[in-house]
Amino acid sequence: MDKSLSSHHAHQPPHRHRRRRGRRAALAAVLAVTAVTGAVLTGCGAGGGGDGALKTDPGESAQPGPQGKDKRVLWMGDSIAGAEAPPLEAVLKASGVGFKNAASDGGGTVVEGDRMAGQIAESTWKDLAKNIESFRPNVIAYQVTTYDWGSADQQRASYEKLARTAQRAGAELVIVSAPPFKIDDFYKKYESAIASAPKAAEQVADRSGGKVRFVDASALWGTDPKAGKAERSSDGIHSCQQGSAAFAKWFTEQLGKAYGFTPAAPEKWATGSWTGDERYGKLGCR
Repeated sequence: MDKSLSSHHAHQPPHRHRRRRGRRAALAAVLAVTAVTGAVLTGCGAGGGGDGALKTDPGESAQPGPQGKDKRVLWMGDSIAGAEAPPLEAVLKASGVGFKNAASDGGGTVVEGDRMAGQIAESTWKDLAKNIESFRPNVIAYQVTTYDWGSADQQRASYEKLARTAQRAGAELVIVSAPPFKIDDFYKKYESAIASAPKAAEQVADRSGGKVRFVDASALWGTDPKAGKAERSSDGIHSCQQGSAAFAKWFTEQLGKAYGFTPAAPEKWATGSWTGDERYGKLGCR
């Protein structure tokens, strides 16, 4: 089953008045994002919590990596990540960072769990190999998907495989948890796997010796999909321009801390043409 954007919304292009409202709302949302308390980007030995500083493994160099112009970020995930991709691309490119969106509206998982997830994962791994060869990323950013079904052991094994794949490609792996979303009838039977996936990802990061970073997005969104700050669209799953822009600003700040570049100011990207992306029209965004 495909929980893509098209499953709930008509394929109508956004109207101009919606686009204008989307641009204003996106900028307002970005400007409203305040400093996040707590250690949200962790490596081995970091765990959760802390004083807000970037945590690194004791054996890992604290020096920043190459500047943004030397970075190429491959963005992976499902349709939630797809809705976040347009502003993420805008802010990273404005910051001098290369970007390619490899999120899949049909799944995007790397977890080889049950039969259905395994079929989706097979496609994801094939696409990843092609993207590594063509784009040559040095940062692979994977957002935990709504399809990361399987046991905690299967989830950890799949994230470890992703880490090895990134390492062989000369890239660092960043795994970010998904925003809170509505557990509808489709997702209900996978609820335990959805809950365990970010924990498994954090465990992989903790055990990686600094080779994998985990970003806890609950520092931005909280954990309640019904809360106002979750900024989901009416489907309770995907974000409109406002939420996507808020995520892009926040996540890029985490990447900037890790890799030594300064994200572009919101005024340079938050009201760009990305706000008219057709996916927001399909979501009924204003």
